[in-house]
Amino acid sequence: MEAELIRHLLTLLDRFRAHRDREESTIGRHCAADGAFFSRLREGKTLTARKYDSVVGWFSENWPEGAEWPSDVARPTKAQNAPIENEAAE
Repeated sequence: MEAELIRHLLTLLDRFRAHRDREESTIGRHCAADGAFFSRLREGKTLTARKYDSVVGWFSENWPEGAEWPSDVARPTKAQNAPIENEAAE
């Protein structure tokens, strides 16, 4: 399962880079706060479900207009990307 999620992230990265002239490390800094994020995934490092959701959410929010989202990667809805409100703070 984790290998499939990593494959999804690398697919998103490749498709995104095909439409935006950005270095992999730059995208990693933006989507995961880690310039080596994608290279570490290729090296076999793991990730949490929360990090996966966060990175996919970033791609969804920043997806290039006119670019096709990969059909094998579930795209989050706007509601899933919305920040969670802290009810205790209200």
